[in-house]
Amino acid sequence: MARGSARLAGVPRVPGSGVPGSRVGGRSAQGPRLGPEARVPAQAGSRLPGAHPRAPGAWLPSGARPRPASLAGVGVAGEGAESPGSCLVPEARPSPAVAPARVAESPDARRPLPAAWQHPFLNVFRHFRVDEWKRSAKQGDVAVVTDKTLKGAVYRIRGSVSAANYIQLPKSSTQSLGLTGRYLYVLFRPLPSKHFVIHLDVSSKDNQVIRVSFSNLFKEFKSTATWLQFPLVLEARTPQRDLVGLAPSGARWTCLQLDLQDVLLVYLNRCYGHLKSIRLCASLLVRNLYTSDLCFEPAISGAQWAKLPVTPMPREMAFPVPKGESWHDRYIHVRFPSESLKVPSKPIEKSCSPPEAVLLGPGPQPLPCLVASSKPVRFSVSPVVQTPSPTASGRAPLAPRPFPEVSLSQERSDASNADGPGFHSLEPWAQVEASDVHTAAAGTHVLTHESAEVPVARTGSCEGFLPDPVLRLKGVIGFGGHGTRQALWTPDGAAVVYPCHAVIVVLLVDTGEQRFFLGHTDKVSALALDGSSSLLASAQARAPSVMRLWDFQTGRCLCLFRSPMHVVCSLSFSDSGALLCGVGKDHHGRTMVVAWGTGQVGLGGEVVVLAKAHTDFDVQAFRVTFFDETRMASCGQGSVRLWRLRGGALRSCPVDLGEHHALQFTDLAFKQARDGCPEPSAAMLLVCSRSGHILEIDCQRMVVRHARRLLPTRTPGGPHPQKQTFSSGPGIAISSLSVSPAMCAVGSEDGFLRLWPLDFSSVLLEAEHEGPVSSVCVSPDGLRVLSATSSGHLGFLDTLSRVYHMLARSHTAPVLALAMEQRRGQLATVSQDRTVRIWDLATLQQLYDFTSSEEAPCAVTFHPTRPTFFCGFSSGAVRSFSLEAAEVLVEHTCHRGAVTSLTATPDGRLLFSSCSQGSLAQYSCADPQWHVLRVAADMVCPDAPASPSALAVSRDGRLLAFVGPSRCTVTVMGSASLDELLRVDIGTLDLASSRLDSAMAVCFGPAALGHLLVSTSSNRVVVLDAVSGRIIRELPGVHPEPCPSLTLSEDARFLLIAAGRTIKVWDYATQASPGPQVYIGHSEPVQAVAFSPDQQQVLSAGDAVFLWDVLAATESDQSFPGAPPACKTGLGAGPLEDAASRASELPRQQVPKPSQASPPRLGVCARPPEGGDGARDTRNSGAPRTTYLASCKAFTPARVSCSPHSAKGTCLPPASGGWLRLKAVVGYSGNGRANMVWRPDTGFFAYTCGRLVVVEDLHSGAQQHWSGHSAEISTLALSHSAQVLASASGRSSTTAHCQIRVWDVSGGLCQHLIFPHSTTVLALAFSPDDRLLVTLGDHDGRTLALWGTATYDLVSSTRLPEPVHGVAFNPWDAGELTCVGQGTVTFWLLQLRGADISLQVRREPVPEAVGAGELTSLCYGAPPLLYCGTSSGQVCVWDTRAGRCFLSWEADDGGIGLLLFSGSRLVSGSSTGRLCLWAVGAVSELRCKGSGARSSSVFMEHELVLDGAVVSASFDDSVDMGVVGTTAGTLWFVSWAEGTSTRLISGHRSKVRDFQPGRRRGSRTWCPPCLPAPSPPAQMIPSPAVTGSQRPPWGSQRGSLGCARPSKPSRLCLHQRAAWQALQVNEVVFSPGESHCATCSEDGSVRVWALASMELVIQFQVLNQSCLCLAWSPPCCGRPEQQRLAAGYGDGSLRIFSISRTAMELKMHPHPVALTSVAFSTDGQTVLSGDKDGLVAVSHPRTGTTFRVLSDHQGAPISTICVTCKECEDLGVEGTDLWLAASGDQRVSVWASDWLRNRCELVDWLSFPMPATTETQGHLPPSLAAFCPWDGALLMYVGPGVYKEVIIYNLCQKQVVEKIPLPFFAMSLSLSPGTHLLAVGFAECMLRLVDCAMGTAQDFAGHDNAVHLCRFTPSARLLFTAARNEILVWEVPGR
Repeated sequence: MARGSARLAGVPRVPGSGVPGSRVGGRSAQGPRLGPEARVPAQAGSRLPGAHPRAPGAWLPSGARPRPASLAGVGVAGEGAESPGSCLVPEARPSPAVAPARVAESPDARRPLPAAWQHPFLNVFRHFRVDEWKRSAKQGDVAVVTDKTLKGAVYRIRGSVSAANYIQLPKSSTQSLGLTGRYLYVLFRPLPSKHFVIHLDVSSKDNQVIRVSFSNLFKEFKSTATWLQFPLVLEARTPQRDLVGLAPSGARWTCLQLDLQDVLLVYLNRCYGHLKSIRLCASLLVRNLYTSDLCFEPAISGAQWAKLPVTPMPREMAFPVPKGESWHDRYIHVRFPSESLKVPSKPIEKSCSPPEAVLLGPGPQPLPCLVASSKPVRFSVSPVVQTPSPTASGRAPLAPRPFPEVSLSQERSDASNADGPGFHSLEPWAQVEASDVHTAAAGTHVLTHESAEVPVARTGSCEGFLPDPVLRLKGVIGFGGHGTRQALWTPDGAAVVYPCHAVIVVLLVDTGEQRFFLGHTDKVSALALDGSSSLLASAQARAPSVMRLWDFQTGRCLCLFRSPMHVVCSLSFSDSGALLCGVGKDHHGRTMVVAWGTGQVGLGGEVVVLAKAHTDFDVQAFRVTFFDETRMASCGQGSVRLWRLRGGALRSCPVDLGEHHALQFTDLAFKQARDGCPEPSAAMLLVCSRSGHILEIDCQRMVVRHARRLLPTRTPGGPHPQKQTFSSGPGIAISSLSVSPAMCAVGSEDGFLRLWPLDFSSVLLEAEHEGPVSSVCVSPDGLRVLSATSSGHLGFLDTLSRVYHMLARSHTAPVLALAMEQRRGQLATVSQDRTVRIWDLATLQQLYDFTSSEEAPCAVTFHPTRPTFFCGFSSGAVRSFSLEAAEVLVEHTCHRGAVTSLTATPDGRLLFSSCSQGSLAQYSCADPQWHVLRVAADMVCPDAPASPSALAVSRDGRLLAFVGPSRCTVTVMGSASLDELLRVDIGTLDLASSRLDSAMAVCFGPAALGHLLVSTSSNRVVVLDAVSGRIIRELPGVHPEPCPSLTLSEDARFLLIAAGRTIKVWDYATQASPGPQVYIGHSEPVQAVAFSPDQQQVLSAGDAVFLWDVLAATESDQSFPGAPPACKTGLGAGPLEDAASRASELPRQQVPKPSQASPPRLGVCARPPEGGDGARDTRNSGAPRTTYLASCKAFTPARVSCSPHSAKGTCLPPASGGWLRLKAVVGYSGNGRANMVWRPDTGFFAYTCGRLVVVEDLHSGAQQHWSGHSAEISTLALSHSAQVLASASGRSSTTAHCQIRVWDVSGGLCQHLIFPHSTTVLALAFSPDDRLLVTLGDHDGRTLALWGTATYDLVSSTRLPEPVHGVAFNPWDAGELTCVGQGTVTFWLLQLRGADISLQVRREPVPEAVGAGELTSLCYGAPPLLYCGTSSGQVCVWDTRAGRCFLSWEADDGGIGLLLFSGSRLVSGSSTGRLCLWAVGAVSELRCKGSGARSSSVFMEHELVLDGAVVSASFDDSVDMGVVGTTAGTLWFVSWAEGTSTRLISGHRSKVRDFQPGRRRGSRTWCPPCLPAPSPPAQMIPSPAVTGSQRPPWGSQRGSLGCARPSKPSRLCLHQRAAWQALQVNEVVFSPGESHCATCSEDGSVRVWALASMELVIQFQVLNQSCLCLAWSPPCCGRPEQQRLAAGYGDGSLRIFSISRTAMELKMHPHPVALTSVAFSTDGQTVLSGDKDGLVAVSHPRTGTTFRVLSDHQGAPISTICVTCKECEDLGVEGTDLWLAASGDQRVSVWASDWLRNRCELVDWLSFPMPATTETQGHLPPSLAAFCPWDGALLMYVGPGVYKEVIIYNLCQKQVVEKIPLPFFAMSLSLSPGTHLLAVGFAECMLRLVDCAMGTAQDFAGHDNAVHLCRFTPSARLLFTAARNEILVWEVPGR
């Protein structure tokens, strides 16, 4: 059964206790007691001397090592000055080829020269006077020459044999240079096409000489105990297999910076002592050698950089840089090892996995290969090029790094793409052992989320996906791991530090916020914190034990080292932090004690072993005393010992325990005998034992002063209390104790925490836990007592309030599976500890736990809509549990084996389970008493391992996939029928494999993609088409071990994989992925990974449950200044702001901008550039931004609503087969460009509306809706074969890039999904042969990309130097395309060379004769003509062969946004709404005249003026008829032959404010003349609608319309605005018979639509006013033909329109301000209207008189007026109508009225509270209320409040009877009259439908903006929703 948080038995619960069921109280009669013990006589003992004072530290410059003070008589070298007293120290040098024994040397030989005179740097050549050759030697061809680049003398070493031509320092091998500088700087240049070798002999601190060699002769890294060989390749431009070789012909001067300390530490685990000798061998030029302890930045020098946080290169060392040039363009900098240390990549061809990389000690090491580049390699976030930011820190690392950076090439490697597109990088696995380093194998970087810094390491290419990192650890559910004894208070008592397996957690007890120390790869076995919260020490469990020292305030790892102990069991810091002691076991199992000196760690020093000792005595606890840092105490089995550190040795002496010598002691603590006395003689030691004894020991005399024992008050089985003697009966085992100045806290194995006074006279407080208490710790202020139990509980007792607070709970065994519930924000986990636990994701606190002692839970899942979860057990039972009643609801036992997986359909109607015997069960969950539908045997693979991903249901709930019936097959079934639809044999997928492959886990992608992902035993993830089973792509080598769990995000961008003890995140949307990001933290294999329902978080479960924030949704466009071209923005990923940089623990402000794809990036130049991309990003160059005219601005997405209560928005796929089905879309997105296509020969007609592609049959009017875009669609393109349609959308709040979907026209399915640009796509175009697709980014992105349509892989891309407004392929030549933009025309010539495509570029400026405007549109004419439109209204004609403009004419007053050519006719559309047809047949002849051509031969045939700027058009081949779209949201059919234009699709230019249906009048359209009066009462605007058979002949033949229309509306009188914009629909109302509906909008229009066909029938237009509200008269107002509309306007007027007479009947002015709501009374004889000042007016619609005004809501706008018939007689008032008014101040008034009698009485007044900030879209959510149509006594209210919910109020009971929770604050509300359905719209573009009878809900998406309006029709068969000017019509099937 379920348990609460904690059970404290025996004592009544204390009021206000923070833990349900906990008991904290004083001692009771039945409580435990302390039995007296005989005092042991004191014995004399030796007195320990005082503590040794801590040596003070000294301030050091950035990057410097501690050094002694300057010696007398020895000068400090600066700027290369040498020491006058320096000399060469003789030293024996062993042969590097043999690992010799230690060479005996004299003391002088082992002592290097003092380091002081070498600071800040040392000029080696000058100091040893190389030019004199007295202390140095030369051999072979060595000469001094003058170098032109450096303009100075350099040494040239050349010769065919490197070993015979060299310079050596010092002259004799028996001498030593004695140079102690950490960094060696070698300034050299290799000779072209030659080899070179550099030998360094380095001495370690233990006097071992190691040779370190660098050469381009070496083909691979080699290492012995005394020799390290590193390949060094310069300017590599070839795949990695060809990296090694001769120096290139253009080799440049190189600054090789070697960190000698890290080289020895990383590769040989030795400490660097000094540099002994140097040999420079042919062939190279060398300028000089320098040593220093400082890390210099070679590209920075001079005083102007003094304020930067870097150390500039001294002037003497710096290379000369001419003025105006870049250092990196002339020279190369190589730093080895770099700070971003990585495991090196191997060539792709070698699919081998090396052994695990070990952090320290012997064994296989990383195989490095240095590759120098011309770009900086400092602080690399990738192995390619480091970021050349002059402001980046150049400080040397303070702690040694475990793995070196191994590849520093500027050029990307093509090896990762050798096998074509897709994921083909193989990944040798390496064990991660470091937190501040990202270990990476090929194609992988590991993120460790260190608090202070987040370095990144990648291999293969610097082009990755952003943000980096994409995940950030937010919370951890768990405690302990290796044990539960490690829990500490911080010195200030504000936080608790404890381990959770491999993660160290710092938990703020007041706020619950967690902070993490990541880096350990195994369970943390010991923790210690110093007294000032400066240093934190930790050790991990497995041998060899690795220890870390952390900066506790910043979370940075200061030092990482291996302990001499095999396993560390306990750590203890001295109070100052200068001494750290540890206890553990050596490899023989003997107890070992080690003391380390840590005083210099924070100053850049190292941890020093001060002493170590072995002991045969058991040690269970060890503490350093608080009064003397050289003294310690330990206790264990039969021993208590006092220790002392003195003279470099640890010594101990035992305490005489007397008769207690056989006790098993468990813990100890120090106390002061007298308050405030600091003397050692005043300290006492308390030790406790498992027998219940507590001994008080005098530390000075080393004797037991008091002995007490904790005894139970009852003997086992005894009926009465019985006092026990000293030695009789069992005591209560004490596991831990802690002492404060006022009390002693004792934790015992009976589960009690007891607080005693220091004299142990009586218990003060006690608290009972659910398990044995394993650790206690009193806070520094003594007011809180921390306790931990062996059952995984951690909490503290507040002694003042006597309340116990639970901090953390944990499973005590690995977690097997997890499930999440969205509505309540809950998480369910099942574990091997036989418990099912429910957690609150917001607080990470446990809510329930369910325990079974007989059977183990195996799988779990939530019901999607009800507060219920299902759990499968090892017995085969599947049970449902109620979260409200905390009990079992239903149990089914249809399985014979253990349940392996559970999954439910998204709508919650079906549940599936599988078992280990292979059976599959299907359940119906439509009602709470769910039942079994089918059980099928031998379906699921019986021997497959249990996995949460063994079963998978598609996102739309239609498909079920599983592994079976064998391990080699994956089966896909229909979820409802269980009919087998597909079976894929995974074992036959890889024919080259030597063993049969098997499936491990399955996962469906988003429904729009139709992908099925399968992880296999051969370390692959295969992506299949869920319908056909064909292989779409493959991710090979994802992990050396099979992946038990994988999942794909809703937007199909991120693939999450459980990979061993790590989590891998792949950029799924990128075809040529740079590899995954890898996250460490788990110490055991991860069993399950999952995205949260809102896609904003990730959960991983294994040893514990980790909660990660997904940072991708908070990306914003930000440039990265100074990034090298190889890492500039490409097509796949745009410049993004790193969301992680907003966190305080992640200091990186910017991240690099990698490209998604591998093809080369093209520059804009006369010919293809050589050796580089030529592209240049000038985003942050300071150039002024161009202001674009409205006429040529391509696409401006409407502002998407974003609520602060939805952190990252909501993006849900439109539901199919659910409660709603999208029937029709009313509207067209006039905000796009070229977003309508029509093919006269096939009749295909498609356009966009928000996020939807609407495909309409123009014969029947039927619509198809293609959904999937997450933002508004900007443009469309139809292939020339009319088989493929491409649609592009902008960026949304949940995606970092825009989205292009490629649709199959015949089936309406999305075939491909690509993410090409980080900004909106401006244009799409297919090549004439349909082999290529070109995409053009907007004015911010300015990116041009080419995609191959066979696989839609990126072919090439480039960033354009100026904004471009249009692109088009030459219809006569598929190898030519043209772009037009700001002042230039760019011609691109495509050349196919095998599988590669290269581009030749030619740019031509616009002649001055054309004007200063921009080119905004283009189209090709007859060869070789090109027509271009300008923003000033001109059309110019270009000769593409000659590249010149020879003709132009003025076509319009506004910008030309559209040009179309066919035959000899040209169509132009402008921003003024003019559509012109030009005869241009003579233009071809004018080409020969050149500049003398005149435009007199071009004349206009026809002209039309439409209702907005022309943004799209499609015409037939003869340009006789076509379809044109405008920014007014209208699609017009244009017939030039008849000179007519007819509306096809009509939408509001503004927000639709009301819907009301009306009666259909047939096919005739009412078109009264347009009256230009400034304020007319109302007008009918010409709205030629085409209905039924009157539609134009859109099929294969052309013809006239042949339908009734105005005589010749070729020039329509329309009301244009300066800038056309899409405004919002304000209301929708319906006629009583549901034949018509009406809408109103801010453009002053009221439009009446035929509901069956959704065609516009009537439009009433009021000029210069906004129509804000609308109402349709009820059916009882007279005859049906006398239907009227009441419309309220912004000037306070109310107009009554007659539908039958299509005229305005009445205009009245009841309000001085804008109306906000209007409603008819139930008899239709009265109109109620409310305004924005809160007044409600009651008027007669026939006479226009206002006879009552109610001011009760004055001061707040009226948001809703709702009227219904008064049905409830229990209200106590009389009247025929019941109506309410809701205002913006969260008040609702309910009235009963009888207007014929002029009676109106207040029934109820409701006020709802509102928090301080609940804004949505910058303003408060509306207050909405409505009467319940199925229960007249109920009222429903939504609005801003404390909670997001629907409040149901009973008017009869005068109280709230129910609350329905909502995910966000509501923006709109509608109640279904016929069913118990409630529709709620949100600002997060989401619609929720709630079944009030069943208590279930379903969410729907489809709108591109806030759903501000939703209305059910009176019959409840349809639901209308509106977002700005989009109206979606939904069917409500079966309801």
